[in-house]
Amino acid sequence: MNTDPFAAHESNVRRYGRSFPTVFTKAIGATIWDESGKSYVDFLVGSGALNYGHNNPLIIDPAVEYLAGKNILLSLDMYTAAKRDFLELFVESILKPRGLSYKIQFPGPTGTNANEAALALARKYTGRSSVMAFTNAFHGMSLGSLAVSGSASTRELGGVARHDVIRVPYDSYPNQTFDSAGYIESVLGDPGSGVEKPAAIILETIQAEGGMNTASAAWLSEIQRICREHGVVLIVDDIQAGAGRTGDFFSFEFAKIEPDIVCLSKSLSGSGNPFSVVLIRPEIDVWKPGEHSGTFRGNNLAFVTSGAMCKLWSDGQFTAGVERTTARLQGHLDRLVEKFPKYIEQKRGRGLMAGLKCRSQAIVARVHDVAFENGLLIEASGPNRDVIKVLPPITITDDELDHAIEILDHAVQEQTNDD
Repeated sequence: MNTDPFAAHESNVRRYGRSFPTVFTKAIGATIWDESGKSYVDFLVGSGALNYGHNNPLIIDPAVEYLAGKNILLSLDMYTAAKRDFLELFVESILKPRGLSYKIQFPGPTGTNANEAALALARKYTGRSSVMAFTNAFHGMSLGSLAVSGSASTRELGGVARHDVIRVPYDSYPNQTFDSAGYIESVLGDPGSGVEKPAAIILETIQAEGGMNTASAAWLSEIQRICREHGVVLIVDDIQAGAGRTGDFFSFEFAKIEPDIVCLSKSLSGSGNPFSVVLIRPEIDVWKPGEHSGTFRGNNLAFVTSGAMCKLWSDGQFTAGVERTTARLQGHLDRLVEKFPKYIEQKRGRGLMAGLKCRSQAIVARVHDVAFENGLLIEASGPNRDVIKVLPPITITDDELDHAIEILDHAVQEQTNDD
């Protein structure tokens, strides 16, 4: 009798294996195969960690060559040729063309490591302890990141109290008529508000796990102005929305703001290798040597693949392709909203970080299951799990995208048969 090793040996905490009950073996571009040979279009992409698709040869081939050369893989924060190449490529291909100037910190390799470092640095720089964070935010699974996340169920994890967090409404929360930025300015400027001046405001320009809520350019610009006026550090958590996901490299480019600190991870390596950086406005870089650390901050294989990813953004043909794919996806989603008003309430997100807000959690659950049966991987988000996340690789082909949308269309259409 064969025993399922996952059920027998893996912790109850496992999640995605339950959502997609098959064993995957191979992946190329936007397509992933299970061990039976069945193919799936991947609109999950490692929860946004594979923006450039699976095994992109422009990114993976340099890694294979690096591995074959017996080059150094782990270096703590020592100097290596791979790190030097990454720093030069990131500055020349990403920062300079956007008029940005940041110091680059390598914390631990995950997004929550980057957010923890950013929060600690903001507190050190300002000498203040509290942080202002938003409704429906999600910033990671370590204690500091959990504290500034919005979901009550998330904040309760870890079993300890979270202090020094000021919860405020996100853009358009709870409705379109509420002036969130005006409220924040009022409480920071009013000695009678009972709200102390925070060290930082931390935000996502698109709240991926919070339901694909999207901040406007005007709101982001106003939040930056308020931060500058009150001496508050503005931290943009660009872990899921950055590294090309919205069609620009940084998700905040459209708003023409320059955050004090930017956190990047997930697709930063371009390959699925764990890697994160904290971008710091130079005058805020007040760390003492060794004051913040992390064993795996010297992942040289990730330096190599990330450098290859950076080169893509200097290629006009690549950026034009991303722009074209963005328009194609948005057109598809507009048609789905128009076709299924009974089931889909609205389109959310921006660029290639999109979502479909449905009229119930049950609709999303049914769409998820039917899509999986027919070869499409999607997941839900939002506090009520009623938003379908649509995260194709930004390198997806037109045929793959069109096929995936056909499957999604069919999955929504199946609701009619259940009514």
